[in-house]
Amino acid sequence: MSGAMQQRMVVAGIGYAGAAIAAEAVAHGFAVTGTARDPAAARPPAGVTVVGFAEAEPALHAATHLVITAAPAESGDPVLAAHRDAIAAAPGLRWIGYLSTTGVYGDRGGGWVEETTAPAPGQARSVARLRAEVAWRDVAALRGAALDLFRVGGIYGPGRSALEEVRAGRARRVLKPGHAFSRIHRDDIALAVVAAALRPDGVRVLHLVDDETAPSADVTAEAARLLGVEPPPAIPFEAARVAMSPMALSFWAENRRVANVRTKQALGIAWRHPTYREGLRAILAAQG
Repeated sequence: MSGAMQQRMVVAGIGYAGAAIAAEAVAHGFAVTGTARDPAAARPPAGVTVVGFAEAEPALHAATHLVITAAPAESGDPVLAAHRDAIAAAPGLRWIGYLSTTGVYGDRGGGWVEETTAPAPGQARSVARLRAEVAWRDVAALRGAALDLFRVGGIYGPGRSALEEVRAGRARRVLKPGHAFSRIHRDDIALAVVAAALRPDGVRVLHLVDDETAPSADVTAEAARLLGVEPPPAIPFEAARVAMSPMALSFWAENRRVANVRTKQALGIAWRHPTYREGLRAILAAQG
């Protein structure tokens, strides 16, 4: 049995991104256990064991690698709240990966942020993410484990893309000049997380964003083009905002461009879907 086959990864939160990470890890020889609040309702990838979140202590005790996808609660990080002692005592744990958000940088007026840029969160949820990052830094230092803080852009992929929005008639092409979003395909999250797990190196901040920060209206237009339909009519942001939820407005309130060159160099990877164009084409092709 190879060393890779003996590595045991726990994915705390086997949801949309977590399931893709788990599948990628299995493909690279990890024994993978995912946690779910309701294991009976989970749909894990082939080769992945699922346990209840509350019953995860034995898996955590055996883990060599730990990935956390769960968002923080008002009381803090839910994985640490439930399992801090088990994680601290895990004898073989040598790498931790925490999925955070690029939101920790706050609004930069369209300016660039690098992996070395200091966070300045402006939204309450981003403040909570940064606090969780700090908590995981403390745990990793206590354990002597490597830690990767993955600051993730907007996640899209199969079943969760502009293609589905256009098909369902829910898509809107909102125009806000100078405003752009960073995004990442779900399968590139999996690629990067497993690459990082296989190449641990102290404490790193890694940016999980693709190579082209772009306006959301461009993504919607490309989805419509691929589907062979007319794009939704353009709506100025000031007109569209009156119907937006507070959550949607909070995303539009921040504008930044997120660099990824250091991340790709550190991990030795190139994205499978370098921009939303390749990502949308791949999703459509997989649908037949």
